[in-house]
Amino acid sequence: MLLAIDSGNTNFEFAVFDGEELRGSWRTATNPDRTADEYMVWLTQLMGLQGLRPDMIDGSIIASVVPAALYPLASLCSRYFGRDPLIVGRPEVKLGIEVRVDRPDAVGADRLVNTIAAHEKYGGPLIVVDFGTATSFDVVAADGAFEGGVLAPGVNLALQTFHTAAAKLPLVRARKPERVIGKDTEPAMESGIFWGYISLVEGIVARMKKEYGAPMKVVATGGLASLFDRATPVIEHVDPELTLQGLLSIYRSNAEGEGA
Repeated sequence: MLLAIDSGNTNFEFAVFDGEELRGSWRTATNPDRTADEYMVWLTQLMGLQGLRPDMIDGSIIASVVPAALYPLASLCSRYFGRDPLIVGRPEVKLGIEVRVDRPDAVGADRLVNTIAAHEKYGGPLIVVDFGTATSFDVVAADGAFEGGVLAPGVNLALQTFHTAAAKLPLVRARKPERVIGKDTEPAMESGIFWGYISLVEGIVARMKKEYGAPMKVVATGGLASLFDRATPVIEHVDPELTLQGLLSIYRSNAEGEGA
């Protein structure tokens, strides 16, 4: 079985795959100060609820955009699961795609992992919209290459900034309001966030398609992707587990390469 870890700026997600089957996935708030011991206590409790034990794990892979978290996560894999992890971004981990941007080494691991999974599942060219700490719009070419994209502030970042930058504005949650025109402060803020991001998605996608000059599918992923499901016809597929599937694919292709 494979332990896959997606280390993001807002949440860490841990998942166990048995072959192609996702046996379980669990999220925790990002905290780079946690130790391998703390992760192990938390993770084994949750794994146990699914009938999973540490000795069932025979491989591990990590994609991280939080450098400070990498050491404890790698230690978790090597010390408690007995396997040194594959770490996306290291030279020895082959992705099998071209990265056609000015500075390939500056592209976040999560964006490349999403590219691989999206092309494998949906083909290309396409746009992957990831609703995470940032809202990213990434272009995947017909041949699976990563060709750059757009980065915007994430939904929760906008909500937090709303609250902290204006003394009288409350902290509201991200949700789809019943009306566009709010009759009080909170519903007006909720509408601005939700419909503002819908307009952002529609506008950015339209401009990207025009500039790219070819029909493109649009796939949404990330922790808040389900919030925007069916809210706009621009988003054709919502796939919350895209990053985990990409990690599985990378691990599988690297394992096959070692065995060749």
